[in-house]
Order: sequence, then structure tokens, then C-alpha cells
Amino acid sequence: MATGTNIRTYYNGTWHRGDIPVMCAADHGAWLGTTVFDGARYFEGIAPDLQAHCDRINRSAEALMITPTTDGAEMAEIVREGLKTYPADAAVYIRPMYWALEGDSLGVAPKPGATGFAICLEEIPMAAPGSATTMTTTRFRRPTLDCAVVNAKAGCLYPNNARMLAEARAKGFGNALVADALGNVAETATANVFIVKDGEFFTPIANGTFLAGLTRKRHISNLTAAGYKVHEAVLSFEDVRQADEVFLSGNMMKVTPVKAFDDVQYPAGPLTAKVREIYWDWAHSAA
Repeated sequence: MATGTNIRTYYNGTWHRGDIPVMCAADHGAWLGTTVFDGARYFEGIAPDLQAHCDRINRSAEALMITPTTDGAEMAEIVREGLKTYPADAAVYIRPMYWALEGDSLGVAPKPGATGFAICLEEIPMAAPGSATTMTTTRFRRPTLDCAVVNAKAGCLYPNNARMLAEARAKGFGNALVADALGNVAETATANVFIVKDGEFFTPIANGTFLAGLTRKRHISNLTAAGYKVHEAVLSFEDVRQADEVFLSGNMMKVTPVKAFDDVQYPAGPLTAKVREIYWDWAHSAA
């Protein structure tokens, strides 16, 4: 079942209307999970950091030993062609995908050069500016590079995220704040996290246990250019509890305010609103 509506699929060199079949039952990715994807956004007639997302999926593919087949710049142009079929005011989730078609002699490692490729466009609304979420803790943690491909945006990582979310929702919260292997804050189940304290911004330092996102990177760049202090640091759960404001940073919604972490309540903070304002200004100026 699709997440969004009004779907377009690019496969075998052609754009198709609808959610068409692209994978075969015996494809390596279908039974051994060798799949990678990336996610960009189109909204208000713009697609911020589109090529950066297209470049990143190629790095993700290489991390899973899948041979990339489409250059990032070419991929971005293919996406732009597909977006022309949508109204200018549509909000579209852009998802390029690779998967391995064949395995090696033992069937487990992907065979070099045997790659499936598709792009899926789905209409998914952007959240309203005031939409906020809540967080709680989870017993599940982010893995390390020695036991999982955490340097890739890989489909095989997401069952762990799903059980984090299921646990959080069973407790009555919208998301889970997740620890790394050492017990420090890594991210949430779906996005990177920032806190605000005394007018300064803090986000967990990239330590190889989570994907330090492109939107996270953009917020750091934008805020620094605007004169704010941004710290990539080791953060504890107590640091989050003591924060003045908390927000999530992800490609899907860009900025999501957090209004509660367990029993700690946060106000609708002015600096979180400022982050969104700065991002939107940058996105339109860079279009």
C-alpha cells in the first residue's frame, strides 16, 4: 500500500502513471533486503537540495555493495521531468531507489553491476507550521557500523526504527528519542534532533551510529550564516529534558517542533519557528 497519492514511477527509462510493479520475486533485494533509497521534497514549486539527495543514494548503494547506475545530476534531471506532471502547488515526496538484482556465487553478497533502479513520486502534504509531536524513550538503540550499514539510507535498517515507533506509540507518544550504543542521544526513530538552550542550538555529533541528514546539515549552515551558535556535541537525555526548545530535522517535514518529552513540556518556541523561517527563505532564494 502506498504512503501517498497521485503516484508517478520512473522505471526502465520511462515515466509511468501510478504505482507500477518494478521488482521480481527472485531479485536479491526482494529476499535479502539489499535496497537503498533517498528522499527529497518538492513543495511550493521548489525541490531543495535535490541533487545532494541524488548524490547520496549513490553513496548508500556503494555502502551495500550495490553498483550505482545513474549519476546524481542525471537523476536530478529525471526527477525534474517527472515533477512537471504535478501542479505547482503540489507537495511531493521524491524517492529514488536501487536494489540488487542478483547475488554472488553463494547468493548473499550482491553481484556487481546487477542493479535495479526506480524513482517514485508521491503526493504527501507538508505539515502545517504549528504541527508538533511528542517523544519518549525506547529500549531499542541505534546500531554501530561494525554490525549494520548505518552509513547508508538502507531499507534493512528501518525495521529497527519501526519497533522504536511502535513502542513509543504504545506509550502514547508520537516518536522515540533513541540512544546510541554508549547511551547518549543519537536521533529519533524518524529524524535528527536539535535542542535549544539559552539561545544556542545543539545537535548530537555525528558518530557513525546514525545518518547525519542533509536537512540537518542545511539547518547548521543556515543558522551559522544567520549568526547563531550551533554545537555538534555529545548530548544526554537529561540535556534534552533541560532544553528550552526541541525540534526534529528531517527531509519529510524539514522542521517539526516537539511539545513534550515524557512528562517534560516545551513551549512553541520562537527559535524553532526561526529555523523554519530561515530554511524557507533559503530554499526559495536557492531555487
